[in-house]
Amino acid sequence: MEIIRSKKFTASRAWGAKDIANMNGITTRLHWTDKPYKWHINDGEEVFVVLDGVVKMLYKDNGLEQFTLLNTGDIFYASVGTEHVAHPRGEARILVIEAEGSV
Repeated sequence: MEIIRSKKFTASRAWGAKDIANMNGITTRLHWTDKPYKWHINDGEEVFVVLDGVVKMLYKDNGLEQFTLLNTGDIFYASVGTEHVAHPRGEARILVIEAEGSV
């Protein structure tokens, strides 16, 4: 058992993570960041939950770049093949659930 106070979590680098669980090949990680990630497509599905902060999520839909602002409590679901990149506005803490070893 473990209690994690996500608002207090920080990392030594952008996108640093605390591994929370690995359940049947699905990982759950808490990330801290203050810098954008990189455009990518995951190996499977991804659930991206903003626990603290604001994130501008850019994604491609039918080849067209779009974006949405994700606030605390918002969830972004990337289906298989969804190209996306997260740009935090200041510091953000994000819970990411995805297949083990995914980008």
